[in-house]
Amino acid sequence: MIITELLERNAASFPNDVALVELNPQEDIKKPVTWKDFELVPSIRNHKRRKEISWKIFNQKANRFANLLTNLGVKKGDRVAILLMNCLEWLPIYFGILKTGALAVPLNYRYTSEEIEYCFNFSDASVLVFGTEFISRVEPLVGMGKLPKLRNLLYVGEDCPTFADSYFFLTADCSTKYITADLTPDDDAAIYYSSGTTGLPKAILHTHKSLMCACLTEYHNHGQTKEDSFLCIPPLYHTGAKMHWFGSLYVGGKGVILRGVKPKWILEAVSEEQITIVWLLVPWAQDILDAIDSGEINLDDYKLDQWRLMHIGAQPVPPSLIRRWLEKFPNHLYDTNYGLSESTGPGCVNLGLENIHKVGAIGRAGWGWQTKIVDENFNEVPRGGVGELAVKGDGVMKCYYKDEAATKAVLREGGWLLTGDMAMEDEDGFIYLVDRKKDVIITGGENIYPVQIEDYLRSHGDIKDVAVIGAPHKRLGEIVLAIVELKEGRNTTEEELMEFCAKALPRYKQPKRIIFDKVPRNPTGKIEKPALRKKYCGEKTLIELQLEE
Repeated sequence: MIITELLERNAASFPNDVALVELNPQEDIKKPVTWKDFELVPSIRNHKRRKEISWKIFNQKANRFANLLTNLGVKKGDRVAILLMNCLEWLPIYFGILKTGALAVPLNYRYTSEEIEYCFNFSDASVLVFGTEFISRVEPLVGMGKLPKLRNLLYVGEDCPTFADSYFFLTADCSTKYITADLTPDDDAAIYYSSGTTGLPKAILHTHKSLMCACLTEYHNHGQTKEDSFLCIPPLYHTGAKMHWFGSLYVGGKGVILRGVKPKWILEAVSEEQITIVWLLVPWAQDILDAIDSGEINLDDYKLDQWRLMHIGAQPVPPSLIRRWLEKFPNHLYDTNYGLSESTGPGCVNLGLENIHKVGAIGRAGWGWQTKIVDENFNEVPRGGVGELAVKGDGVMKCYYKDEAATKAVLREGGWLLTGDMAMEDEDGFIYLVDRKKDVIITGGENIYPVQIEDYLRSHGDIKDVAVIGAPHKRLGEIVLAIVELKEGRNTTEEELMEFCAKALPRYKQPKRIIFDKVPRNPTGKIEKPALRKKYCGEKTLIELQLEE
């Protein structure tokens, strides 16, 4: 089956049921909105603060865009880039591209003009769909001819700029019916870019089989039903958010796109839309708990009884965070999801709803996946040993587009993908992430895994976030440097945290320096450690000189 067939099935089976909702909590409204308002005053649903479309309209929008692309000469195998903030049009545009047999190329909304230029040109795209927020970044690229393969520039928003064509105007006259291109599971479907934390982002090529794998894995891992409603907060350009929503697509359930990450907005959305499943990043979960502890949020103000599942992915999850969460939400099911863009996002490893006693682990192989932990020669390491996690399943990427060397480095015989994550497996077969292979700190010949230190530091009540990196040292090679972000109003000192570390960490793992600063994270929640290394471990920095003394 091809993923577009799921959309067409839902449009036929549940034509008038709500498919997608867009919530814009930052939009002004005459009076505060509560969940009771939404029950008593249905007309409020038409305000800019909230927009919705049914499965029938969703499919019609996708068909209109597919017809527009076909009229513009887009054929099977062409590339169409998407540069949009999360919005109600995002997914219909994505599915419209897939229906033509072209490849969707989602672009990170944080990209600079130079990064947009690189990723658009590298993917060989010929059409760019962009939104209001990107006019100032796209216009100079067009004006200076820096997108040589660009044929069509489609603008999604009001007041279309003169250098582009209006998506809304052009699709308005297109037919709502479209016959999907003749596609097979092995046909190319999308190019996703890696986060690019170690240089230029890699272009990851996925097939239609990969997308269907994501649907099935998410559905089996979390048991969605038609009655479930899923809250989508992370950016849709990333595989993580979209592939979790694929579980809703599979059963015909409602998906809610929230534009904003404030704790109050998240809980309002859960309450107003009667959300049952929420996927959070670690910082957002921490912010919610901190807001509850500070009194900023009173849970009695919200209707939350229906919320059954909170799951986290995109990064290692501190066990202390989940213990705090279950104190506030004791009736929640909890799951951790592990994945990467090269494996079509999350789910190739998951904890499992019934395994709360294993919090701290990322889990076991997800539905339809296999895992093993290997050494540098691709031999499996003994259980309990540390090695690189490898995964195998229908969601593994086809290749790194136009990068044969990088592809050979991670794709092994038999369809195995090396993830770049160091891990170990316990006696029950549960996998624990130790750290990213490139983030391992080697001090005096000893391997130190930052995640272990970060997890311990996060258990301190005054710490909001923490990142541990290796700082250069002439004698030892590297030593442990911790960047700590304190909760608002806390004033814990470096000496106090050093004493805290000495209570439980071996001497060689204890930070040799603690710096108080904000911990930078990308839109998918991953710590931007290259930025921290550049800031604190550059050549002859003050910190390095102090550490060498």
